[in-house]
Amino acid sequence: MRRTALLASAALLTALIPLTAVGTASGAGEPPPVPVDRFEGEVPFAGQPADGIFTWGSDADDPPTLHLADRADAPEGAKVLTGTYDISGYGGFTHDFAAGVPAHDWSAHKGIRFWWDGQDNGKKVAFEIKDGGANGEASELWTTSFTDDFTGWKQIEIPFADFVYRTDYQPVGGIDHVLGLTRMWGYAVTLPVGVKGQFAMDDVELYGAADQSLRASVTTDAAVYPVKGGGTARVKVSVATTGSAPIDDPVTVTYETVGGTAAPGKDYTPVTGTLTFPAGTASGDTRTIEIPTLRDKAAAPARTIPLKLTVTGAKAPAENPQVVIDAHGLPYLDSRLPVKKRVADLVSRMSLEEKAGQMTQAERAGLTSGGDIAGYALGSLLSGGGSTPTPNTPDAWARMIDSFQLRAQATRFQIPLIYGVDAVHGHNNLAGATIMPHNIGIGATRDPRLAENAGAVTASEVRATGIPWDFAPCLCVSRDERWGRSYESFGEDPALVQSMETVIQGLQGRSDGRDLSRNDKVLATAKHFVGDGGTEYGSSTTGSYTIDQGVTKVTRQQLEAVHIAPFRTAVDRGIGSVMPSYSSLDIIGDGQGPVKMHARADMINGVLKGRMGFGGFVISDWNAIDQLPGDYASHVRTAVNAGVDMMMVPYSYKDFTSTLISEVKAGRVSEQRIDDAVSRILTQKFKLGLFEHPYADTSGAARIGSAAHRTVARQAAAESQVLLKNANGVLPLRKTQKVYVAGSNADDLGNQTGGWTITWQGASGTHTQGTTILQGMRRAAPDATITYSKDASAPTSGYDVGVVVVGETPYAEGVGDVGNGHDLRLSAADQAAVDKVCAAMKCAVLIVSGRPQLIGDRLGSIDALVASWLPGTEGDGVADVLYGKRPFTGRLPVTWPRSETQLPINVGDTSYDPQFPFGWGLTTLTHVPQGGTATLMALGRAAAVAERTHSARAGEEIVARARLLVQQKAGSGPGPGITEAFAKPFADADHLLLTAKYAAAVEMLTEAYRAA
Repeated sequence: MRRTALLASAALLTALIPLTAVGTASGAGEPPPVPVDRFEGEVPFAGQPADGIFTWGSDADDPPTLHLADRADAPEGAKVLTGTYDISGYGGFTHDFAAGVPAHDWSAHKGIRFWWDGQDNGKKVAFEIKDGGANGEASELWTTSFTDDFTGWKQIEIPFADFVYRTDYQPVGGIDHVLGLTRMWGYAVTLPVGVKGQFAMDDVELYGAADQSLRASVTTDAAVYPVKGGGTARVKVSVATTGSAPIDDPVTVTYETVGGTAAPGKDYTPVTGTLTFPAGTASGDTRTIEIPTLRDKAAAPARTIPLKLTVTGAKAPAENPQVVIDAHGLPYLDSRLPVKKRVADLVSRMSLEEKAGQMTQAERAGLTSGGDIAGYALGSLLSGGGSTPTPNTPDAWARMIDSFQLRAQATRFQIPLIYGVDAVHGHNNLAGATIMPHNIGIGATRDPRLAENAGAVTASEVRATGIPWDFAPCLCVSRDERWGRSYESFGEDPALVQSMETVIQGLQGRSDGRDLSRNDKVLATAKHFVGDGGTEYGSSTTGSYTIDQGVTKVTRQQLEAVHIAPFRTAVDRGIGSVMPSYSSLDIIGDGQGPVKMHARADMINGVLKGRMGFGGFVISDWNAIDQLPGDYASHVRTAVNAGVDMMMVPYSYKDFTSTLISEVKAGRVSEQRIDDAVSRILTQKFKLGLFEHPYADTSGAARIGSAAHRTVARQAAAESQVLLKNANGVLPLRKTQKVYVAGSNADDLGNQTGGWTITWQGASGTHTQGTTILQGMRRAAPDATITYSKDASAPTSGYDVGVVVVGETPYAEGVGDVGNGHDLRLSAADQAAVDKVCAAMKCAVLIVSGRPQLIGDRLGSIDALVASWLPGTEGDGVADVLYGKRPFTGRLPVTWPRSETQLPINVGDTSYDPQFPFGWGLTTLTHVPQGGTATLMALGRAAAVAERTHSARAGEEIVARARLLVQQKAGSGPGPGITEAFAKPFADADHLLLTAKYAAAVEMLTEAYRAA
């Protein structure tokens, strides 16, 4: 999935409180305005720790351009701040006050205002202020927005009471979640996404006098209060103040039950009254309002009782709370009935609007208000990459998701939400979770049982935070390592990908779905259907991407054999949901040319749902329908009619639901199609047990990041290590050796975990809990002399061996495409570290990366070479094989090329002359089989017997013996043994092994042996 990181996300442009005030001069008795920025040159363009204005964005193209311009029409002074922008992800600018001087005190004022030169583009502009903390980049962020729906200069006034605490992103953990205003560090502006524009701004200043309504607020303990008929709802009303001081003046709260769908006197007893909090009342003081409901024996849907609150002397709650009398007596609520009957009953009762809501998924930070969950009957929410609660803890996740589920209880049939995340290598959005190696490393293990265990750990940790749905696994067959998503693939051979699909059982449990309601299982998603791993280099038209989201051009036979095959396996394994790809499919000879997958009814309806019999539901990728041709109504109509059941429309959920409803009413989308989509979605919700248990079961939270879970990740990291070269037995290391460690990735947890870790793109540095490779080495050999010099600048004399850990920095999706700021070569610093260390001593080079790196020009000077992939949080696993606690057993899941000009290069190619072939992987096992051609012939006969008797374990062991024997002859490095004549049959043998053709695999290995 494409995930726009949420550091200053587009979510804010649609999710915040609109402004209503336009500035005027100070009123009588009010303090004079206090300038913040005049834009006359008094504040430089600079970043922290200086006082300055700086820009930012999601990629190199997104930061706006800024300059100070003379304007005759400047509202104040001679200059204004102007800029241009064209933002695809997120972008804006910030004024941070100097970090080395005291923060500013804004508490005496009512709000902040500025002049804005309107462009009348109808877009929301987010305005953020920075409160508390150590400095501008380590403060609490409070935000609101205004709409640019005017032309020319207009003064925008924002009362401080309108700012809300940002829940989609905070740079640090929660400070106190109170807008104190006494320690302010600046402000930021997030500009609109998806429109090329310009702006001008002038005269930022504080205005007005603070009053108690700014410092004091009235809140309720919940927004929704479900209660069974005959029960009493208890609404707790509290008064709170900034800094927890007692209130200066009385606060009154008048309440009454009014409106809603429940009938007063029949469904509940109406209440009315006034609560008074006298002057001097302590902050946090709470009163309770009780609303009695009446028992109704007749079956009925849920009914609502709004409680209207009128507050004097303090800020009122953002919305009035609602009491909800639970639905009861209806067949779909009976857990004893078969799921199919429950689904049919519920669908028969739903309105078109409610059905459209079930087909809609919004980003949680994209909600205009929490009330929209019930208002639009939303079926699903998600957290995109980096969309996390603050603090980012298991408890905060569970509380956040429970608060959303509570909102869904205010709908007529109380259909629970299904919440989804991209947990693609562990619960990677959660700080402190167990992070597995990325799929490419799992593919290198060739261990289906381990893949299943990794999936089980992931499911356990995800479900324990209240999330029942995972957008994983990626079943792409990566055919070109220039693709920025290649590490999301288990490998380049569809048979390898199919063998690793045991991960589905780890995530979901048994294939019939009976385990989905367990508190340690989640609904899995097979993605991206179909062919995303086969896109041609240079075919992408998305931004600066070069290959991601491009065109896969194949024959129908190639499509079936390479790209569709893994999805057949997924359907057989009971996968619950499938996500189409952003990419286009161009089937040679079908006359259609490239067609976006979200529009390919022949593939989604025809192949997936029809021929394969897929019974789950299809979820779109992030805003993917926006890439379809035509207007928005065409986008919606085309995707739904193609078979997409739920639309991931992070910030446009209102537009989607209204458009879908209109398309159905116009007859362009059939009601039968809608019912099919909703039935598929509800079926999975019932299987997940969400109707009976919509809230988080956190009983498994103690296992998140536990030693038992990390043991699985450690094993995966160890088994994923592929030993490419080992001249003179440099590895394993001995604990008595003096070791010199260097390189950018030796002691960097962020580089080791890669993209899709805590944030969408991931980041270098320490942002979660784990062990780096260097730390793992020190723990493995606590008494050894291990010196670390990142850039190899420390003296190199006197060491027995060097370990240089180099490779890539994190990226995700098309951002990581080669040609989009990335290539397949080591950085200059990494090359220098390799050269210096390997010239001074025997050396082992570990490459931590999401794909092969071109290192052939240095192979001669490197004694041992290891493909470490992206091993996750458990660097101990890498140390285990370096020091011989475990043997190297990993095998290449992709071909390691000699040069970029060879790409794409894959097992089975007619011309195949790589640096290291698919399936290559030396071992440090003590006993490597001995023998020659005669031994191989004997192994071939034994393999034939195993094949005839369907003895998989025996067949695999026989082929493994033959492979090790052949690798031994080829040598421990890229010498004359690894030629095209050797590499092709060697790689073909590994493919044959994966397809259980053991005798043919040994035959190919024998051919390779003769060529070595």
